[in-house]
Amino acid sequence: MKNIKSNSLIAALITILLIAVSCERKLDGLELATYPTTPEVFVDGFSTGLYYAAYGTSKVTAFSVDKEVKYSGTASMRFDVPDAGDPFGSYVGGVFGTNPGRDLSGYNVLTFWAKASEPAVIDQVGFGNDMGASKYQVSITSLAVNNTWKQFFLLIPDPSVLTQERGMLYYSATPQNGRGFTFWIDDVKFEKIGTIAHEVYQICNGNDLNSTGAQGTYTILNCNAIFNLPTGINQTENIAKSYFTFTSSDTTIATVNSSGVINLKGNGTAKITAKVGNINAVGSYTLTTGGPGFPAPTPAVAAANVISIYSDAYTNVTIDDYCEHWEWGQGQPWHAIITTEYSFGNLNDNNFIHYSNNNDTWDLKRMISPIKFKSNPQNVSSMTYVHYDVWVPSVSTYTTNKPTIALQDATGIQVGVNSTSSLATDQWVSIDIPLSSFSGIDKSKIAYFVFDNFPSDVYVDNIFFYSQPTLPTTAAPIPTFLPANVISVFSDAYTNVSGTDLNPNWGQATVVTQIPVAGNNTLKYTGLNYQGIQLGSSQNVSGMNFVHLDFWTANSTSLNIYLISTGPVEKAYSLTVPTTGWTSVDIPLSAFSPVNLTDVIQFKFDGNGDIFIDNILFHK
Repeated sequence: MKNIKSNSLIAALITILLIAVSCERKLDGLELATYPTTPEVFVDGFSTGLYYAAYGTSKVTAFSVDKEVKYSGTASMRFDVPDAGDPFGSYVGGVFGTNPGRDLSGYNVLTFWAKASEPAVIDQVGFGNDMGASKYQVSITSLAVNNTWKQFFLLIPDPSVLTQERGMLYYSATPQNGRGFTFWIDDVKFEKIGTIAHEVYQICNGNDLNSTGAQGTYTILNCNAIFNLPTGINQTENIAKSYFTFTSSDTTIATVNSSGVINLKGNGTAKITAKVGNINAVGSYTLTTGGPGFPAPTPAVAAANVISIYSDAYTNVTIDDYCEHWEWGQGQPWHAIITTEYSFGNLNDNNFIHYSNNNDTWDLKRMISPIKFKSNPQNVSSMTYVHYDVWVPSVSTYTTNKPTIALQDATGIQVGVNSTSSLATDQWVSIDIPLSSFSGIDKSKIAYFVFDNFPSDVYVDNIFFYSQPTLPTTAAPIPTFLPANVISVFSDAYTNVSGTDLNPNWGQATVVTQIPVAGNNTLKYTGLNYQGIQLGSSQNVSGMNFVHLDFWTANSTSLNIYLISTGPVEKAYSLTVPTTGWTSVDIPLSAFSPVNLTDVIQFKFDGNGDIFIDNILFHK
């Protein structure tokens, strides 16, 4: 082995000299230096420059040169596969490489002979593993061998690319039924033979695949070659994607690189096809966008207050089925079967569920997807809300406005509640529904979470139950606007408009109090129906750009803010509730048109639940 290393070092130095000389020749208009075309790998011994490297986890002493058993000549390569559990390695495997690389462009196959001490299977033999990028690997798997020598062939898909190949041979083998065995390989060499025929190259195992998914990365899989051996039998081998030239039908929608990695980046459909040299590959991959272009919002609820069905942000409960295919009405005219399908996707390391073909056979306009955890029913009686995030692609059909969520307990009682927020296409919508809305079921034994009456194609994430404190434990964020750019109505951070009445008598049922939250004065509206704020004087806010406020609510399902000018002229702006902590909003004053911004006299809030508000102000 010492001599081999020395030879490798000398060869490397020669290579450096050749490169230097070739660069000088190029300047003179002469051809670059070429690599050796040596076809032999092992014929009675190592060919010039060959080295052996065992895989680190294999039995490194398993390989030897055998001068007693050989196919022809004086020696062969011997591999002693250990028994299972051998402390020095439970399999054999390694690489035969050469440095410098070789020009194999004049050959079309690698051939070798093999036999074994008993009928057995060699897991894998191939070439192109250079212990580096290994760009042009080829392998055959599950080689059946016995005590008779047999010749094997590995097709070179496109010899023109192998002008500097260093990976001459690699292999791996494991025990058979726990027992070791011995096999031999001999007369390993690259050849050009005319009896290899009918080459067929495949991507996606020769299938025309179709997929609808989110913008992101996808990968071409299952690339292989099929060719006819001199014996007349077809053989399939695995080949590296680098042999293929991939093409996208529309690069504005999807691009594909030489490694078969697809970047789905636009809205629409693109078809990926391939060639090896001038031969069209069988199979294709057609992708249609329609899914999320970015991940769902990361939940902010503390993990201690969550029972999670599906979310990367929490530890999920054990799920029996993410879409159990219910069937009912057997033998009846209204017999129905759920046909919904699901898959898991990933975008920017964030996982989500994709539901498609969403209907049952009785009412084709419904999507029903029961997530089953009946073997592990959940006690959600201490929780206050159920949450999920949903993305509806614009290509989806039956985009119902407010779909239904149902919960079913372990006894089979099911209650459905319409979502309080409307869905929208091509964006994530966060839905929170009070568990108090699901009356009549045993919340200590919830066994199903059911998407019902949903669009035909949806993506969902962050499905969980959670409890929300009844009042904030931290103060609202301190605003950082310059005082000169602020007209403040209610905030400890600024001087407020003098004489403002925070609780004018407008006949409202709302109870108004001011409470300290972490030392910060905060407005609390208990049992809101509507509530006004009368400014101490008319304010000209036309030089401002936004109205700002921070709000917090655990139980509101509706909250609007109004700006009012003399007349009165008023305009509402809807706020998203409930919140998961303090929510800060900056609303463009243009959203309150036709309110007269030179004569603003009042604010008004309406909705329901208990609302905490701070930092009501105008700012540039």
